[in-house]
Amino acid sequence: MMPNIDVGRYLEALVKAARDVLDTEFVGAYAAGSLPLDAFHLGRSDIDIALLCRDPLNEAVKRELITRLRHSALPCPARGLELVVYTAAAAQSGTGEPGFELELNDGPAMAFRQTLRPADRPAADGTFWYGLDRSILHQSGRVLAGPPASEAFAELPPETLRSLLVDSLRWWMALLGPAGDRPAPGADDAVLGACRALVRHRYGRWLSKVDAGRRLLEVGYEPAETIELSIAARSGRESPPSGRQARTFQEGVLHELLAATDQPA
Repeated sequence: MMPNIDVGRYLEALVKAARDVLDTEFVGAYAAGSLPLDAFHLGRSDIDIALLCRDPLNEAVKRELITRLRHSALPCPARGLELVVYTAAAAQSGTGEPGFELELNDGPAMAFRQTLRPADRPAADGTFWYGLDRSILHQSGRVLAGPPASEAFAELPPETLRSLLVDSLRWWMALLGPAGDRPAPGADDAVLGACRALVRHRYGRWLSKVDAGRRLLEVGYEPAETIELSIAARSGRESPPSGRQARTFQEGVLHELLAATDQPA
């Protein structure tokens, strides 16, 4: 069941447009991110979609997909659309490589962005997202069309997954900047992202960021105050944690992940 009738209609229209453009190349369409993890909030959440095609796409087809699916052509009822297109082989590769054919971001509260090949993505934006997203899709992807997500997307080997989780934590830590004592914009997202990484590492299960924070609170993970503040900030009840609180929390999670790998701290 979709969380909102407008979202359901939008997803139906998106799949239809993708089928029209890809024709016999179309393999499947899957909702990722907050939708399958039951954490979607209209107005705050993105709509994350993965499309699968049979073979690599030429540039003309990529640009036609962009034309048909961008917000000006198909208005997104959420904060924005984050779309990634993979070949079926890339989705089943089980690697941490980006491996995408096309990436499109656009929406009423999201800047338009198109990336036609992985080499064009700025390194500073991180390349760990795609492998992690495909792991989440393997576990929880919501099928809009095509074969089951657990068959369409391969799980990553444990060592590859841990490496990507470490990369994600380091990216968030760099993004936060200096560890000051004032509330830091985005610190709640960084802390809860670290919670999700730790829950996946410890318990082998992807949860939404907030549910991961609650899971760690249930088992007595410290500092609990940072998690509680982040959850409250997520719903607008409190200011986010300070940069110092967020960095200290992330360093603790990073230390545990590194202890399970051969990577230096």
